Amino acid sequence: MKKQSLLPVTFLLAFLLLNSSFIPAAKDPVGEYYQLTIYHCKTADQLAVTSAYLKSTYLPALHKSGLNNIGVFTSVNNDTAADKRLYVLIPFASLQKYEALMNSLTAGSLIKNDTSAYTNAAHDKMPFERMETALLKAFKDMLHMKKPSLTAPLTERIYELRSYEGPTERLYRQKVKMFNDGGEVTLFDRLNFNAVFYAEVLSGSHMPNLMYMTTFNNMAERDEHWKNFGSDSVWKRISAMPEYLNTVSKADIFFLHPTDFSDY
Repeated sequence: MKKQSLLPVTFLLAFLLLNSSFIPAAKDPVGEYYQLTIYHCKTADQLAVTSAYLKSTYLPALHKSGLNNIGVFTSVNNDTAADKRLYVLIPFASLQKYEALMNSLTAGSLIKNDTSAYTNAAHDKMPFERMETALLKAFKDMLHMKKPSLTAPLTERIYELRSYEGPTERLYRQKVKMFNDGGEVTLFDRLNFNAVFYAEVLSGSHMPNLMYMTTFNNMAERDEHWKNFGSDSVWKRISAMPEYLNTVSKADIFFLHPTDFSDY
């Protein structure tokens, strides 16, 4: 029986190796972008007007435009705080999606015939004192937002938003590396912190800066989780590594409740 020549196969492999442009390159994973808007209110009336607008006008318009998984939260201490806050977290598949929303808001094409008290408020009856916005990009170890797996009533749930500022840009990047390559995200996941997102702040009022959100059924559960985190051998190991020391100059913690119209 005549043997089949391997020459054509050899030529083909050589051709492909020498012309690697013919081999499709693997695409890098694409992460989400987030817009975090914080409404600062002085009075309960301002809080009510802004909340009603978000519930009845803004979120329905965002949903209609194709945006989903939008979180709306209130500060746990809004009843007594002088600075009463509402938080709105919107995920985007790309910066183009973010830009499209901004353009539609500017053009007035997203929300039409708006008769809400929020939009039509007089100059001396503002629906908020100020609002601030940050643009974020998801960490590579958690490219997409996750809905938490919780069982408690919404009014009992604790969503913990943390903001870590770095003393320098170099040290900030080391803290981001600690979350990803250092294994901090994996540790949070193993200890069931029910994280919603981890992200770098690309533009905001406190830079350099990263933010992340973890969730719990109640405050007691939250305290127990952090106790376990602090005593975990992995945390003790990575937190003592020289390359991750002194990477946070300021840490802010915000305790939030999800509203009854939040998507998660």
